[in-house]
Amino acid sequence: MITVGILTVSDRASKGEREDASGPEIRKWAESLGFQVTDERVTSDDAEAIRQALIEMSGKGVDLLLSTGGTGLGGRDNTPEATRTVLDKEAPGFSEAIRAGSIKITPNGMLSRGVSGIRGKTIIINMPGSPKAVRESLEIIEKALPHAVQMLGGGQYDCAPQ
Repeated sequence: MITVGILTVSDRASKGEREDASGPEIRKWAESLGFQVTDERVTSDDAEAIRQALIEMSGKGVDLLLSTGGTGLGGRDNTPEATRTVLDKEAPGFSEAIRAGSIKITPNGMLSRGVSGIRGKTIIINMPGSPKAVRESLEIIEKALPHAVQMLGGGQYDCAPQ
């Protein structure tokens, strides 16, 4: 079973000034695929707060850590920068696929600066902050995730089956 951590990055949601709608959207998606959500948090857009949450959540051994929010062009959008500081390796294909797919839906898809990579045995993927963009992003990457988790976990796989 794939385990999932969800990190919502939002100043207003972290202060209780608005309800988080994107985190629950990720939970709904994960549960529909039979994945188990084992950690779910909301943090401010502060780069150090994001960094600490990513370190703590990946340290708990989740297979997949999905963040939502803080990937745009705004002055407080710090998620990509904070994420880069905790990655062992980048895995840009996830973010490239999200942007490519999003651009087909809206030209604003090119404004996303999300990054993706691995920390230890955890795949970390930044996604946009709106529930609609989260749904669309997850649909774009979901078929590659089980194989990616298997590869990172040291599972046996055959890149060139007969």
